Amino acid sequence: LPPPCTVGEGPACAVCASDNHTRCGSCNPGFALMQGACRPMVADSTENYLGFETDLQDLELGYLLQRADRRLEVSLCSLLFKDVHAIFISNDMRLNSWFDPSWRKRMLLTLKSNKYKTNMVHMLLGISLQVCLTKNSTLEPALTLYINPFGGSHSESWYIPVNEIGFPDWKATKLDLPFECYNWTLTLGNKWKTFFETIHIYLRSRIKTQDGANDSVYYEPAEMTDPAQSLGYMKINSIQVFGYSMHFDPEAIRDLILQLDYPYTQGSQDTAILQLLEIRDRVNRLSPPGQQKMDLFACLLRHRLKLTPSEVVRIFASLQAFTARLPNSVDYETTKLCS
Repeated sequence: LPPPCTVGEGPACAVCASDNHTRCGSCNPGFALMQGACRPMVADSTENYLGFETDLQDLELGYLLQRADRRLEVSLCSLLFKDVHAIFISNDMRLNSWFDPSWRKRMLLTLKSNKYKTNMVHMLLGISLQVCLTKNSTLEPALTLYINPFGGSHSESWYIPVNEIGFPDWKATKLDLPFECYNWTLTLGNKWKTFFETIHIYLRSRIKTQDGANDSVYYEPAEMTDPAQSLGYMKINSIQVFGYSMHFDPEAIRDLILQLDYPYTQGSQDTAILQLLEIRDRVNRLSPPGQQKMDLFACLLRHRLKLTPSEVVRIFASLQAFTARLPNSVDYETTKLCS
């Protein structure tokens, strides 16, 4: 005879079938009933809600980034603003205009997806700035970047740890142009790629010591009160952001969230939760390096789905309650980024 249905100690079956003591009638969360047995439930593909992948492999991607291939160009900022995808904003300077770099300058590159491209999210693979200095200048740029993944305030951006904990460093390539012109390029590639909506660029200048060593100490320029002591001028000819845009369906994700409160069946609610968990995990997997993942998923809910903080808290409580009932569950801890 077939063995009787097991309930209690087994993690899958919740209630045996009333008409057959060898078969299960309903399953615990995370399992689906199939022909009287419980099988681990696997979320349906989330690609219909949010795209993640590119077919480009590391070597091919590195080659295209090295060549600054236009197929990877998300935005091109130049003097011609026709047909650009991003908006360049700076109160301190203009592109292709000389400026005194002694003090910090702030620039923004933003794609305004919340307003113009609501069906897209964007992945950052690299950024390149063409910087020129006046001849005999003793300065060079010192760039700091903050990434805003899905919109919101500047405080909801994270710092790119350039040349830290294995992160890539800027590479400067001399250009055959008048003055001292270089391409300053930061290549993230597949390993360090991340979502971005706005890039906050802070530009400082630094003075290189005269010994010419690669590990030269850099100093912030002091305030110059005598124009004769000017250390030179700088201009930025262009800024390029490399990456790609991916499909994003906010209405479909809202429908998933509605099933948390108004499920058609218990099975459909479990499927919706599993899909939201999959989206959360894949979004947060692209958070910056650190001891703990950053909660980019909450930023997606707040700024691309326009949910209130209380709605986000409720969704997270539903996901946590579901995972707590699964066997071998562990706490999912992240660092908060968005309010």
